[in-house]
Amino acid sequence: MQIKNMKQLKYICLTVVCFLQVTTHAQKVFTEVSEEAGINHAFIIDQATFGGGAAVIDFDKDGYEDIYITGGAAEDALFRNNGDGTFTNVFSNSGFDSTIGTNTQGVSAADVNRDGYKDLLITTFNYMSEDRKSAPNLLFINQQDGTFKDETKEWGLDKFRNNSTGATFGDINLDGYPDLFIANYFSSSPIGISIYNESTITNSFVPSNDYLFLNNGGGKFIEVSEVYNMNHYAFGFQGLFSDYDNDKDLDLHIVNDFGFKKTPNRLYRNDYPKNRFKERSLNLQLNYGMNAMGITGADVNMDGWMDYFITNLSTSVLVYNRKNGDGFDDKTVSAGVAIPTIFHESYTGPPISWGANFFDFDHDMDVDLFVCNGALNPTIRLNPNLFFRNDNGKFKEVAQEMNLFDVRIGRGSVVFDYDNDGDLDLFVVNQAPRQNTDLNGTLPEARCLLFRNDASNGNWLQIELEGVKSELNGLGSKIEIVADDLILIREIEGGASHLSQNTTIAHFGLGDLENISNVTVHWLGGKSQTLTNVAANQRIVIKEEVDENNLETALNLLVTPGAFSEEVVIEYELPASGPAKIELFNAQGMLIETLMDEEQGSVGILSKRISQNLPSGVYFFRLSGAGEIITQKTVKI
Repeated sequence: MQIKNMKQLKYICLTVVCFLQVTTHAQKVFTEVSEEAGINHAFIIDQATFGGGAAVIDFDKDGYEDIYITGGAAEDALFRNNGDGTFTNVFSNSGFDSTIGTNTQGVSAADVNRDGYKDLLITTFNYMSEDRKSAPNLLFINQQDGTFKDETKEWGLDKFRNNSTGATFGDINLDGYPDLFIANYFSSSPIGISIYNESTITNSFVPSNDYLFLNNGGGKFIEVSEVYNMNHYAFGFQGLFSDYDNDKDLDLHIVNDFGFKKTPNRLYRNDYPKNRFKERSLNLQLNYGMNAMGITGADVNMDGWMDYFITNLSTSVLVYNRKNGDGFDDKTVSAGVAIPTIFHESYTGPPISWGANFFDFDHDMDVDLFVCNGALNPTIRLNPNLFFRNDNGKFKEVAQEMNLFDVRIGRGSVVFDYDNDGDLDLFVVNQAPRQNTDLNGTLPEARCLLFRNDASNGNWLQIELEGVKSELNGLGSKIEIVADDLILIREIEGGASHLSQNTTIAHFGLGDLENISNVTVHWLGGKSQTLTNVAANQRIVIKEEVDENNLETALNLLVTPGAFSEEVVIEYELPASGPAKIELFNAQGMLIETLMDEEQGSVGILSKRISQNLPSGVYFFRLSGAGEIITQKTVKI
């Protein structure tokens, strides 16, 4: 190999040093500690193979991250981190009673009302059998005392009932409040189907539209998928809000099952400040027609642009960003992650992959890759997990030597530093087998697994973001580190993998570096701030810098679509909370309708139906508040 520059030489040397440290100090680099940690939980399916997610959330703000796990037909679990390496399941006393008897699937967390505490969104599936309860997706607001309150109805989510899978949060309109995407798998299905495969699903199930909700100033969600031109129907599994084109707003990458027969994967580019997504999958060469189950993103090749890994039944896909919004290159084979068949004494066959996580487990400054595998359930066949160690941009599958070659029925997976020792640990959601099979003698006990990272050598840095005008936890923002001439990027995500959400605390492995010359936060919307000479081996909080004397904003009004569809979405911003009025006038100045007239928060969204009997012509929406007036012109054709 020809070494082209000093930067590459330093990177290779650090990789070799860290690899030698790992192989010298440990054979078994991850230790499975679920039982001693007090975690005893398994996901129970209804009739199909669906479900099993986890979300990392420090719900009591004690500095140790906790974990919420869905249960399907069983109870969910909320494991509080005791800070001593153990967890306690506090689900029964925490306000989640409305999940009991429902078919929970996935979970994500965000501070939807900006009160400083993260809340939980739990997705649900309609039961295939008629004697069980169906439910909307459930929103639980953190009460700041260790409990949660079901506010699904108050936030307007109770009317949306579907077969939902993965949820992800992100601020798509840059108002500081996390918006919400929910993937839906199908809208209707026959009762009584007991075999779930390509034929029965694609021929008998009706694919569904997904949900896109704008957060109305921390008090309500409004469904805007049609307004934003997100109008596909698919067997959706997971979405990921991510800024693929580095234009400081969040785009949306959606992965779909059975894309070769129905709708392939989708990439929607955010055209902010317009309230619009533009579908770009074909142009960017991301329209894979596959059995896509999950997605994770990272700057794998350290060029400053986000790359993505999409899990699949059979070979999963790794794509590298060409930069400048020019598309993606398939690097599955050349990067070494193409595994069409697993050959092992316990199993030979294609991997059935669900969750996935990029993280630097060994602190050598590049990201490694965990892939969570699991049988379809029913039709149980052992299907061990995969783990790819990144060696100078080339991945090598090392799950067996890393003690991650587990054959349970895996689904969601997340990473977080549960023991606060500076490295990232791994948690895997596993299902119980639906049927007794002849594999019961070889299939281990059904339980979710916590793998403690005992592999890390070298230094590290963890960074927690605190937004002021931005979303409070920095969702969608990017953190850039300059470390020994290398540029490392971490993007804070609001839900990914499979039906799950990782920690929102950014983690960097630093090799033997003890000091970082520059740490830069690129907040959504375009503002950046830099810290210099940051010491390694600590967790720091970076608070967004704003001009405290200029926090108030001018009146702002945005109405979409502008040409009088039956329903319009009106977004507004006031200098401060107070009385506000939104009215509709014709070109002659005659008042047609008062759309809002009440005390309001400083930011808001409302959805209104406009009479279709109005004649064609010019109209004006007018916002008045705080002694100011602003108008927006629109034309009815």
